[in-house]
Amino acid sequence: MLLFAAPDWPIGPAAPFILLLAFALDALVGDPRWLPHPVRAMGWLTGLLDRALNRERYGEAIRVFLGGMALVSVVGASAAAGWAITAHAATLGWGWLAELALVAMLLAQRDMADHMVRVARALDTGVGPAREAVRHIVGRDLRALDEHGIARAAIESGAENYSDGVVAPAFWYLLLGLPGLFAYKAINTMDSMIGHRSPRHHAFGCAAARVDDAVNWVPARIAGGLIALAALVVPGARPGRALRTMVHDASRHSSPNAGWPEAAIAGALGLALLGPRQYEGEAAADEAWLGDGRRDATADDLRRTVWVFAAACVLVALLTAAIAAGTALGTT
Repeated sequence: MLLFAAPDWPIGPAAPFILLLAFALDALVGDPRWLPHPVRAMGWLTGLLDRALNRERYGEAIRVFLGGMALVSVVGASAAAGWAITAHAATLGWGWLAELALVAMLLAQRDMADHMVRVARALDTGVGPAREAVRHIVGRDLRALDEHGIARAAIESGAENYSDGVVAPAFWYLLLGLPGLFAYKAINTMDSMIGHRSPRHHAFGCAAARVDDAVNWVPARIAGGLIALAALVVPGARPGRALRTMVHDASRHSSPNAGWPEAAIAGALGLALLGPRQYEGEAAADEAWLGDGRRDATADDLRRTVWVFAAACVLVALLTAAIAAGTALGTT
């Protein structure tokens, strides 16, 4: 029971073990729909502040400031909630179980893999069902996407989600415990809700977008490297090409982070990803292509992405196990 003793703030010796169990739990069951999810509360508070503070009559500078205050409020409240849960759990003999459940809920490996599989199956039946399936994981205008565009969109989403739904949560939990994980998920949630270049959010969501870029900087580069390494064990994937494409093309992405995992998966599978696209409510984006392979991605490419994604998730779990072993040796 020493490994699950009361943790020191912000992170105690139990954290790597809890994270390792959380990876296993999430892989087995995903997110139970009947449990209240912490991200819903973060999203509710973000929406409330957006409606209350983001008024068209305010000038751009004021909206940038108010968006920053909203960010501080949501992230601060989330981190405080994480600290309170950690502190209370430390007083209970079984408190680590509550932390385990929360960490597993805030990982996105099983759900993302399931979404990609559903899109691949839908592509086998036609463009209409595939558009319906992919709308759950992408925010772009789906009307102009053919079957290849849908496959590329799902592959890109899977690669980016590996970074901000698996690697980054693990990184921040190991670094700052549950408060850090809650803070990260709050930032990521706010970026997805208000960190857009749309007329309504380009000013109010500016702080959320910039901070999200900062907290994902290191995890995104780790994620790209792990995707390339995972390609070693997936038939037909090419790890060397993944590394070369990532190093050469990642900076061509408009995001300072998303290009790393997306370029890695493009190189691994011999595809060209990104390219021009249209997001709902925003002007068309003339993005560069990542990779010099095929643009006509297919359902089979998406299935190979699932295998790379799964192998890369196993690599994060193995790294966590190594940290846990080192922690155990250090406490003996």
